[in-house]
Amino acid sequence: MFPYDATLLAAVQSSPRSVADVVATFQSIQAVCTDADGLKWFNGLYLQVTLAVEARVNSARFQDAAWIAVLDVQFAGLYFSAIRSYLSNAPTPGCWQALFDRRNQAAIARIQFAFAGMNAHINHDLPLAIVNTARATGALPQHGDPHYADYTSLNATLDTLIEAAKQTLNVRLLGDALPPVSHLEDTLAAWSVAAARETAWNNAELLLHLEPTPLLSSAFVDSLDGFTALAGKALLVPVP
Repeated sequence: MFPYDATLLAAVQSSPRSVADVVATFQSIQAVCTDADGLKWFNGLYLQVTLAVEARVNSARFQDAAWIAVLDVQFAGLYFSAIRSYLSNAPTPGCWQALFDRRNQAAIARIQFAFAGMNAHINHDLPLAIVNTARATGALPQHGDPHYADYTSLNATLDTLIEAAKQTLNVRLLGDALPPVSHLEDTLAAWSVAAARETAWNNAELLLHLEPTPLLSSAFVDSLDGFTALAGKALLVPVP
């Protein structure tokens, strides 16, 4: 789709092992993508979020900073894996394909790409990342425990960055002004990052309960992908 896709694929070949690795990969993606690539606008927002998480991890502002760091790495790895699969023509979650297939459509606003990426990553990937973190650390997700408190403490930071993005990215992909009145404001207003992250935590707990029955677990993940893909396509309807 873009002449630099081979370079983009090379940037996501290695799996991150630390939050610093995650930041470095985001920066590589950001350096490769042009303004005409919708992926750039989600990746840029995600980079800001991860830098904020890294700062809090390094300053020990979590009850269990090591757990948050593992979650951050597991979470970002799923995003990098989706890019890698798509650019390699391998099976890719439908929620990510919805964004990747449209990343060159100039009628779509930058903020729509940012929100479609958050939709795919939080609603589909985050439950999987929480499960992977539970396996890696031996700490099962439970409401009210210190890990849940650390997890939800990030909501305020996310809200601040997202509100800023609504202002700076509220233009079409190439920077053209949007019409003064459109469906976009209502679409964005209906999306809550805190609610999406709470649902992701609940879905992670459910997935862990379903682990003894792999067929049910796989069907549940497929359903998550299907619903998330539908939401992503709705978020990426071009602004008239």
